[in-house]
Amino acid sequence: MKKNFVLAALSLCTSFVFAQEFTLKEAIDYAIVNNANHKNVIIDEQIADMKKKEITGMGLPQIGASVDNQDFLKIPTSLIPAKAFDPKAPSDMYVPVQFGIQYNMSAGIQVSQLIFNSDYIVALEASRSYMELAKKNVERSKVEVTVAVTKAYYFVLVTKERASLLDVQVERIKKLLGEMQAMNQNGLVEKLDVDRITLTYNNLLSEKEKVARLMEMTTYVLKFQMGLKMESPITLKDTLNLNAEVQDAAGVSGKFDYGVRPDYSMAQLQLKMNQLELKRNNMKWMPTLAAYGSFSENAMRPTYTFFDFSKTWYPTGLVGIKLSIPVWDGGQTYFKKQQARLNVVKSENSIAYIENAIDMEIQNALIVFKNAVQSLSSQKANMKLAEEVFTVSKLKYEQGLGSVLEVINGESSLKESNVNYYTAMYDYMIAKTDYEKATGLIK
Repeated sequence: MKKNFVLAALSLCTSFVFAQEFTLKEAIDYAIVNNANHKNVIIDEQIADMKKKEITGMGLPQIGASVDNQDFLKIPTSLIPAKAFDPKAPSDMYVPVQFGIQYNMSAGIQVSQLIFNSDYIVALEASRSYMELAKKNVERSKVEVTVAVTKAYYFVLVTKERASLLDVQVERIKKLLGEMQAMNQNGLVEKLDVDRITLTYNNLLSEKEKVARLMEMTTYVLKFQMGLKMESPITLKDTLNLNAEVQDAAGVSGKFDYGVRPDYSMAQLQLKMNQLELKRNNMKWMPTLAAYGSFSENAMRPTYTFFDFSKTWYPTGLVGIKLSIPVWDGGQTYFKKQQARLNVVKSENSIAYIENAIDMEIQNALIVFKNAVQSLSSQKANMKLAEEVFTVSKLKYEQGLGSVLEVINGESSLKESNVNYYTAMYDYMIAKTDYEKATGLIK
């Protein structure tokens, strides 16, 4: 007995240790750290930073070293006219001669420095734009994660409130059923009335089970958006403030700043990168200038004695500067410029399209938001009215002035109004979130 009590206590403590509680803000913060898609976007930003540094390194001195060790198993043979050794020899006679030493080794170091290259200049500027694009993509992903978690969090809250409301309704009908069963036993009501209330009670129990499963499903959706494991228990700290004042949308006053939207900023950066590509192709005619130098030492031995440093090594050193001038590439550069120019036009068209799409999104979100506000207010009034109707119907029935059908109809209308109210509440929260996203308020 004592052992079982200890195990139960440990199990309870363990559940409390691993249960995690989240406010909406905490859930969003957790998702920004743990959502797999957002983590990949952050990695893309890190990759962009590495790419920028890689391109920067192209303009720094390039240093290399080499060691070449050769063993001529067969020394190359050359043919020399025999007249070189014997003037009387025929002119078409050649003597095979081997020149060289079997073992050769050379070691050297090479240094080069890019002085001017148009591709490098533009690539360096493009790498900075690419880095900015990656940062904007992180901002865009953060907004998407925030919106997804917010909607999932609200869905859980609404479902939780709906479940609580069903509990109240079940208890109310259960109490009424008990009263009617007692009245039936005393001959005050017919069994048909008891059966009707029993049917209503059973339907409510079935509805309660459905909402419980819906609650489980919505919690899974929230965990998925947060990047939390499905088996991890979770508790929401926030609750729905049903008495809070409904916030209406004021609309966008003046000219909207499209720059607050990450997707618009990304389109602008894409235009800038296409313009840089056009600039790179326009500068293709410019020469490339580079300096270089190398120093090496060579040794030749009839036997493998290269590690005997008392023997002679023969040094070679040089420095130089190279100017490469493009002259004609078969028209490739011209057609690349035309492609780049058309991509710039495409980006400009995309920006105009995005501006128009944002305007439409804001107006649609504003209309949906206002409709949601109106619907929520209407459904809230309907719910209060349905509560009054049910209360009056029940009171009339208890006083013998009404029928059980009025009670059942009143309860059915009350349940429907409650469902409609919480649906309107969820629609309002979603519409508010979409409106804030459209106007760039979510960052």
